[in-house]
Amino acid sequence: MKQIKSVRLGERYTRIDHSSGLTLLLCPMVGFSSAYALFATKYGSVDSCFKTGLDDDFTQVPAGIAHYLEHKMFESEQGDAFARYAATGANANAYASFDRTAYLFSCSDHFAESLDILLDFVTDPYFTEQTVEKERGIIAQEIKMYDDSPEWRVFFNMLGAMYHENPVRVDIAGTVESIAEIDEKLLYRCYNTFYNLRNMVLCVAGGFDPDTVVKAADRILKPAGELKVERRKFHEPSTVRERKVEQVLPVAQPLFHIGFKGVAGASEAQNLYHQTLDELLVEIIAGEASPLYRHLYDQGLINQTFSGEAMASRDYALCFFAGESRDPEQVHVQLVQEIERLKLEGIPEEVFRRCQKALYGRYMSMYGNVNAVAGLMLTCHFAGIEMYELLDVIANATLGGLQDRMLQSFDTDKCSISVVTSGA
Repeated sequence: MKQIKSVRLGERYTRIDHSSGLTLLLCPMVGFSSAYALFATKYGSVDSCFKTGLDDDFTQVPAGIAHYLEHKMFESEQGDAFARYAATGANANAYASFDRTAYLFSCSDHFAESLDILLDFVTDPYFTEQTVEKERGIIAQEIKMYDDSPEWRVFFNMLGAMYHENPVRVDIAGTVESIAEIDEKLLYRCYNTFYNLRNMVLCVAGGFDPDTVVKAADRILKPAGELKVERRKFHEPSTVRERKVEQVLPVAQPLFHIGFKGVAGASEAQNLYHQTLDELLVEIIAGEASPLYRHLYDQGLINQTFSGEAMASRDYALCFFAGESRDPEQVHVQLVQEIERLKLEGIPEEVFRRCQKALYGRYMSMYGNVNAVAGLMLTCHFAGIEMYELLDVIANATLGGLQDRMLQSFDTDKCSISVVTSGA
């Protein structure tokens, strides 16, 4: 057991390396009646080619299998997990992303019973040819829905334009064609590879008793075997694949995503540190208090949907700006001009300090939110760092270091613009 403390916040959480191999991250929060639990595996859509210590060569699996597996995990011989949660009153869900799959619930009472359900169904897979085939049609309909979603397509079209080989360019749900290749044997193969408790973490935050979590883990979890998984490295050129991609879909006003392909760090920890600094740069370049935001808004080129984001994981890093505009290309032009101006003239000291304080305050508010705390513990654990380190990254950021970071994160020669328009 290890107590992880924050001098800045005067708060702490506990890490327990359970005998089963699972890591428990427990953060009781005084004054909260609700609890939030996340049971996650370090396995997502980008893990499409891998091998274990028992394999001679890599196995390539169909796109969308992590998402398919997430759907199927709720079924068991005892019935549907959602029906079991209905009896406890918990609000349950799950998601599969690029680099993780998580199962979760929130509740105000019956926490122990809900936790038992979570640990039970995630560690007890049940796939048959019939149930897998039944789910195929449901997921195919979901994929078709995503294909018709302008907001979804403009994002993945951007990733497809930016990346040549990295599987981050592929839709998390896969395609109708790729999921047709998935059967129960492949699902068990991926489950047995990545749902090893040594590759997983249980994060709980809010109003709960840590002893309840430990006792449930002692009672339900069985010791996991040794884990040895090698994920295939994809050779990704530093250039973008396409400068611009456009798709026609029914929209009232064109949607755009303008992405900048960054340089992935040497480790996942470094990637998360860099992502945090990139969030600061996004705020400086085009946050709501920036001159560029005001200028674009006053010209009628953006509206309140405009936002920026930084993303990074094991072997990719990018920043993007998104929104609606009658003239996305002009937004792109002015965005590039502002980035080049800031590189040439430098970021003003007062702008840096203001945005640094704003981002620090945003993170401070997250540490007071039950759901956000559980999510932060998860993200930081999978990156190999402790949750409170992100506050230190922001507080210790320097103007010179940020100026250097901009050269890597916002290379305007490595920029792609994705537009969805009505075609009118």
